[in-house]
Amino acid sequence: MRKHWMDNLRWVTVLLVLFYHVIYFYNNKGVFGGIGGFGPYPEYPQYQDVVMYILYPWFMPLLFLLAGVSARYALDKYDGKAWFKARTRKLLVPATIGLFVFQWMTGYFNTVVAESQGVFDGLPGVAKYVMMAISGCGPLWFAQDLWLFSLLLLLVRKLDAKNRFYDACGKMGLIAIILLGILFCLGEYTLIRNPRPDSADGLYNLYKPLFYFIPFLMGYFVFANDAVQEKLKQAWIPLLGCAAVTGIALVVTTFGQDNTTPQYLASPLNCLYGWVMCLAMMGWFQAKFDRTGRFAGYMARSSFGLYVLHYVVVASLGYMMKMYTQLPPVAMYVILTVAVFTLTPALYELLRRIPFVRWAVLGEKKA
Repeated sequence: MRKHWMDNLRWVTVLLVLFYHVIYFYNNKGVFGGIGGFGPYPEYPQYQDVVMYILYPWFMPLLFLLAGVSARYALDKYDGKAWFKARTRKLLVPATIGLFVFQWMTGYFNTVVAESQGVFDGLPGVAKYVMMAISGCGPLWFAQDLWLFSLLLLLVRKLDAKNRFYDACGKMGLIAIILLGILFCLGEYTLIRNPRPDSADGLYNLYKPLFYFIPFLMGYFVFANDAVQEKLKQAWIPLLGCAAVTGIALVVTTFGQDNTTPQYLASPLNCLYGWVMCLAMMGWFQAKFDRTGRFAGYMARSSFGLYVLHYVVVASLGYMMKMYTQLPPVAMYVILTVAVFTLTPALYELLRRIPFVRWAVLGEKKA
């Protein structure tokens, strides 16, 4: 029986990612990426940036956790080789070939500032294209991480071939489930706290492979158990209340800081809020959103494609408005939000109807 609450939680979280990137693109809190804010902090506080503090601690770990649960269900039904082949098409193809077919356009806007500084001077067109394609990876780091985790899972699951560890995890009580947040926090400590300039440290901190592998494995071994899910469902109200309290405390005490630094992410309050929010969202959606319909079914099928395509809309339109118009900030936010939630689905529906592009950019075999 399909768990509609998981589908709904996944696509709702993806929509939150889209909105997050609208706010992030114009942030002035020092978060790397985007084009910058409309004035320096604290003279220009940009209170809308609070969205980053609310969403960033939990929405990507939650997506990896749900991916781990889905992997358990899929591998209970399908052969491991067939499953991994499908994962390669769905994840690795868009995150490699798709960069050269489509995402180079995102890379153009990521590198246009560098080009204006003369970084590309003297480079042939082919070299510029390759650099733009690589720079266009953007949010597809998620797909690259998830493909790697899927590969590793084929090895890890052999250690529990008889499901003894999985069955033991299914007997965990609510307190033990909450205490798994210690592993969540330890994962944040795997980040490089003082990344060296001109090194791969910053790239490692972006991909966070060890950190994200932890919720992925917890999804596979712990949260795929019906008994664990039921405990979260029964406790969704106090969990959501605790998440709200810790989230408010986090925002009040840290607003203005770069909320993506290793030091910030490893702080106890950030870890507590991020973990409890993951648990609360799973419990809440089981209790209230375990159903489907035409719209929910469509979103469940298309959410990955929307994730893959949305940032080119954010980067292109967001850049053009900031650099070439005199629109007030509120108008830019409104226009960019409307655009990302309308143009991205339209772009998805267009590309999924073009055979090779559908495969290369979206990882889909047929419309």
